[in-house]
Amino acid sequence: MDVEVAFARPERQEIIRLQVEEGTTAVEAVKRSGITAVFPEIDAERDDMGIFGKVIKNPSSHELRDGDRVEVYRPLKIDPKQARLNRAKKKA
Repeated sequence: MDVEVAFARPERQEIIRLQVEEGTTAVEAVKRSGITAVFPEIDAERDDMGIFGKVIKNPSSHELRDGDRVEVYRPLKIDPKQARLNRAKKKA
């Protein structure tokens, strides 16, 4: 199966294509992709992941399908609600 593993920082993003066998989980694909060599901050066991923008509840047991793109998500630096509140205070 063809799958992709993606990760992005504000200044750089990578999408790595790889071939995996049927039954491969999202976590296994991230580990096999080698993306952690490019972005050492990735922790495949702990980071949140999604498939095409939809969050996976349990990446270690989520089996991939042909064509899936596994996205590894960075932790939020600030809560989105707080960020909006801060912007609103600056405008006032």
